[in-house]
Amino acid sequence: MTSAALLLAAEKESAQVTDWAARIGWVVGLGLFVALVYWLMREGWKWRGTLQGDLPELPTAPDDPGPARLGMSGRYHGSTTAGQWLDRIVAHGLGTRSRVELTLTAAGLDVVRPGATDFFVPAAALREARLDKGIAGKVLTEGGLLVVTWAHGDTLLDSGFRSDHAAEHGEWVDAINSMIDKTENPTETEGAR
Repeated sequence: MTSAALLLAAEKESAQVTDWAARIGWVVGLGLFVALVYWLMREGWKWRGTLQGDLPELPTAPDDPGPARLGMSGRYHGSTTAGQWLDRIVAHGLGTRSRVELTLTAAGLDVVRPGATDFFVPAAALREARLDKGIAGKVLTEGGLLVVTWAHGDTLLDSGFRSDHAAEHGEWVDAINSMIDKTENPTETEGAR
C-alpha cells in the first residue's frame, strides 16, 4: 500500500504559478486598445466639426426679447440635419448634450445651456415643432422628444429637447407652430382681428 500511495503522490503536479508578465501584458494591451478607440472617436468628432465649418456662428439672444410665453427646464439632446435624425451636427457646440433652459418669446426661442454654448433661434427662423421619438444617439418612447426645426444659414436643423415634465411638450408644439403660422401669414392674423 505504501508503494501505491507513493505512485499517487508522484503523479500529482503542483499548481501552475501565475505568469504575471503575460497577465500584465494583456491588461496593458487592452488598455492601449481602448485608448486608441477613444482617440479615433474623438478625431472623428473633430473631423465632423471641420466638415460642418460652413455653418455660421450661432445667434445670441437680443437684449430685450420680450416677455416669456413659455419656459421649460430639461435636457438638450443635440441637433441634426432636418429630416435625417442620425446626421448629428457638432459644429459650434451643437452636438454637446447638456441641461437646458428654454424660453419662448415673441422674438424667438432662447436656448440656455449651462456648461455649453447658448444660442437663440429667431422667430423668423422657426419652421416647425413636433413630437418625435429619437434624435442622433437618443431614442425615447413615442412623443417623448420635442423636436424644433429651424433655419441656420442655408441649413435646416432639427434640435431635440426633453422636458423634465414630458406633459409640457404638447403645449410647446402648439405654441411654436402657432407662432410660425402668425409669422408666415401676417395678413390672415390681421384680418382675423
